[in-house]
Amino acid sequence: MTAKIIGIDRHRIVTDGCGVTTLVAFHGCPLRCKYCLNPQCLDEEFICRVVTPQELLEEVSIDNLYFLATGGGITFGGGEPLLWSKFIREFCSIAPAEWNISIETSLNVNRHNIEEIMPFINHYFIDVKDMNSAIYKSYTSADNSSVKDNLRWLAAQVPQERLTIRLPLIPEYNDEEKRQASIERLKNMGYVNFDLFNYIIRKNKNTQKK
Repeated sequence: MTAKIIGIDRHRIVTDGCGVTTLVAFHGCPLRCKYCLNPQCLDEEFICRVVTPQELLEEVSIDNLYFLATGGGITFGGGEPLLWSKFIREFCSIAPAEWNISIETSLNVNRHNIEEIMPFINHYFIDVKDMNSAIYKSYTSADNSSVKDNLRWLAAQVPQERLTIRLPLIPEYNDEEKRQASIERLKNMGYVNFDLFNYIIRKNKNTQKK
């Protein structure tokens, strides 16, 4: 079993998980966001390596002491890491149980991809974009019906302290009023933790958190 990755970023502190974390970014994504933060995940030329779960474990284990001392661990991102759910499950089954495992996902995947990794994930960072279907499709070129279904299902399966919803303000696509409408819909599903931020659009169309 192997997976394509576009990068490994070590020594991240309280940006995408508890303590010191290592971000493992996978290639591939079901979305085509207009202001994609990681467009390299869509380009085969940016695949930096193809690894097995054991090879990945051997590489990231260099920071085991940091993980254990700070309550940190591995964050899987991308792209869409849940496209590689079988790989993640295999990796987690051989990784130290003390590591905290987080995942950054759009949830725009089949339900079985989520179910496969559920026993191993300590925290979910869910990039919702916007709950309005028309806005979502305009921005991502994808439908969000499966996202909504997965959000309802996950809220019933996982304690809220392990779920964080990321909701950006996206210039030309939504505004504060529309974001508040998304928040209300998500609160009705049971969600309570929200990461609110703005996309800053640069001339080269790259974005960043504000």
